[in-house]
Amino acid sequence: MSRIAKYPVDIPAKVEVALVGGRIDVKGPLGSLAHDFGGSVKMERKDNQITFVAANGDQHSRAMSGTCRALVANMVKGVSEGFTKKLTLVGVGYRAAAAGDTLNLSLGFSHPLAHKMPTGVKVVTPTQTEIVISGYDRQQVGQVAAEIRAYRPPEPYKGKGVRYSDEVVALKETKKK
Repeated sequence: MSRIAKYPVDIPAKVEVALVGGRIDVKGPLGSLAHDFGGSVKMERKDNQITFVAANGDQHSRAMSGTCRALVANMVKGVSEGFTKKLTLVGVGYRAAAAGDTLNLSLGFSHPLAHKMPTGVKVVTPTQTEIVISGYDRQQVGQVAAEIRAYRPPEPYKGKGVRYSDEVVALKETKKK
């Protein structure tokens, strides 16, 4: 059995969970999420906890029980607390400005970039060089952050570009004559 799947997921008081077959629906103050896991994992609700057990003893079911537990834990945390990713712009003239559901970026190209946010994801720019992306779906928040970082990833010589706030960029030494 998966070591992760041994631990049950606690359900906060403000979160509603509905289990129907292999499908789970999670509703909370920030939004609602649903996922269909199929029949390889049995989910059971006891009081305010959800437990996960592999439906049969094969390798796939055991592996999916841990994956299912992690996804459900992220769903519960997302609809109750939410997730955030912070990006930092490093470089002269690199700027970001949030306007509604659009993020306007100036990253040294000949044209400005406008990145439209999907539903459920909010963007805030506390300063011109900081971007804070938040939402209730962990996968979607991470995907939007990765898309914005992909416009100008940090280069290895000066470290200029868009990076995660906790990312460490290993700088290379310049070529010697």
